[in-house]
Formats: sequence, structure tokens, C-alpha cells
Amino acid sequence: METFRCPRCGNRDPRKIGYRQGRPYCRACLSFCGETAKGDREVQRGIRLELGYPLSAEQERISHAVLSAVRTGRDVLIHAVTGAGKTELVYAAMEEFLCQRRRVGFATPRKDVVIDLAPRIQSAFPKAEVVSVYGGHQERLEGDILCLTTHQLYRYNEYFDLLVLDEIDAFPFRGDEVLHHFFERSIRGRRILLSATATEDDRRQMKERGGVVLTLLERYHKGKVPVPEVILAPPLLLPARCLTLLSGFMEKGKPTFVFVPSIEGGRKLFRFLSLFLPNGAFVSSREEQRRWDIERFKAGELRYLVTTSILERGVTVRDLQVIVFDASSPIYDKATLIQIAGRVGRKKEAREGKVYYLAEERTEPMTKAVEEIESYGRKRNLSLLHE
Repeated sequence: METFRCPRCGNRDPRKIGYRQGRPYCRACLSFCGETAKGDREVQRGIRLELGYPLSAEQERISHAVLSAVRTGRDVLIHAVTGAGKTELVYAAMEEFLCQRRRVGFATPRKDVVIDLAPRIQSAFPKAEVVSVYGGHQERLEGDILCLTTHQLYRYNEYFDLLVLDEIDAFPFRGDEVLHHFFERSIRGRRILLSATATEDDRRQMKERGGVVLTLLERYHKGKVPVPEVILAPPLLLPARCLTLLSGFMEKGKPTFVFVPSIEGGRKLFRFLSLFLPNGAFVSSREEQRRWDIERFKAGELRYLVTTSILERGVTVRDLQVIVFDASSPIYDKATLIQIAGRVGRKKEAREGKVYYLAEERTEPMTKAVEEIESYGRKRNLSLLHE
């Protein structure tokens, strides 16, 4: 008997296949239900890139290489350090497709990143209709540029002439076969993949496709990704050490993120810290007012945020400092620790800052994260690799 394969998500796993009245159905993509894009809207004429600031020399080189690749029908993987300005690297390619009135999308795994990213893309393409699509926000499915979560790609079948996928290593996209299938199915043209922590497997797969791999190990303002400092302490003393570090930042007027590995642990730590330090908040995927607290933090009304991994990507705050509490937790792999360190020093006028890994023991991911960040300065700033 031939194994059932879901025509929608490609699932073949018999454990995720159910039967109703003798007919098979897929449980892997059962939750992905709703209206799909009809594809009958045409892209407007005359959409041009209007970037209000110059790119660095290295950004220009990468941008031209990306444009050259997609013009010759090749896909692209860009491995760029956090703070390199990855989004700007794909604008020229996006403009090329928009000028040809072809469909362009920008996808990322996390809703909060979509919310922050859409206004930036709208500013770069002011004449375009930029439509955001994410959980709870699907009233409109088509526009000139779609900015959406990877979960929403199921609504688009062979739709995009150019699809940019940011944060290919981020949860929940990495390792999710259903989301990967929706991504593949949504494209009818070219793809550009972005990552600050691309693996050798990512590079190999792109080159096997005949694509181009581009590497940018320089931030746009020439500053370095700060090398984290590891501080070890017994488990019972970790909160007190965290308080000491955070108090030092508060005395200097430095806004700070304190990353925690779990929601319950984060709430507990925040209750302790708030006994001594006012003007803070705890944010996680379960806190309904997290967007409000994040905006208050950016405005300077809050001095620190205790946060889960929801703020490890897509957030830029001037002069930010970072503490990773319980950094030896299994939830922190090398890629996550690098991403978190990359929150610091992103602004041209504040290129430096501190990153502390606070833990009871030094783990392999911590060691590898520190080693990789240290290696950025020893490697070439740019490498263009072809098959």
C-alpha cells in the first residue's frame, strides 16, 4: 500500500496521519486553516527604493552581488553578523522585482519582528503598499510587498517571484518540516536567505542548488560585536550576582536586557530585582502588554527589561547592555547566545557595550559562542563564494 503524502504540507509520517470515514487526512497541518491569497492583485507601477541614508562600502558590495545573482536566476544565502544591516542588503533586489511588477515577500519566523520590520520596509519603499500578515492580523492578504511570518506562508501557493526569508535559524522555523514545505511551495521565483548564524549545512545546500553564498563579517558602522564575559556563580547566588551587575548598569544610566531561559523563572527573577530596582518590566510571549512595555523601554520610561528569547532578534536600542541569566541552561545554544550578544553596540553613536553570560558552569555553547564572536575580527570582512 502506497504511503499517504499530504498534498498540502508534504507530510508522510504515519503518526501524523488520521482517517475519517476511511479517508486519510493530515494532522501535521490541520491547524493551518483559513483564507488563501487569490493572486489577482497586480503590483503598482513606479515603486522605487528611497533609502534616506547611505550604505557602507561593504553593504554596497553585497547588495550589488545579490542583485547580480537574482538577475541571472540564482538564489542567495547571506551570512552577516548581527548589526551588519542585513535588511538593507536585499533592498536593491526587491526594487528590481517591484519595477517589473512582480510579487515580493519578506518572511520571518516571529510576529514581533514582522511588526517592527514592516514600517522600515514601508519607509524604504514609500510608494508601495506594504501589507503585514501574522497571527491575528490577516484581514488583507495581498499588497505590493508582503511582510509575514513563516506560519502564514501556507496561504500563498506558487505566489512569490522573490521571497526573502530572514532568520532561517530561528525558532520555530528551524527544524519544522511543515513550515519548510510551506516556504518551498510559496515560491515560484527566487529566494534570498538571511542569517547571522548560518551553518555549514546551510552553505552546502545553497551551493548544491547552484546559488550564491555571501558573507559579511563587519557591522555597518565598523564596530565589533562585543565579546561576552562569562561570570560563574553557585545557583543560589545567581540572582544576587545579577542584581549587582544590573545595579551597575542602572547607576550609569544604561538600558539593559536581562535574558532568562523560562517564563516562570523570569517572573520570579523580576519579582526579586524589582524589590531593589524600580522602572523595570518582565516581557514574554504570554504577557499581553509586552508591546506596550517594549515601547516604554525604547522611550526611556523603563530602565530594564527581564525578557525571554522573544527579544533576542529584531530589536535595536541605543546603548543597550545585556545580561544572560542562567546562561548554562540547555535552552541556550550557540546561535541563540550569539544573537543575544548581537543586541549590543548596534547604533553608530553607541558602538560598544557589555554582554555577560551569568551561569553556574561554562557550557560548550557558551564557549563556542565566545570563540565565534572573537573570530569575526580575524576573518576577512567579505567573501563571495560560488559553486
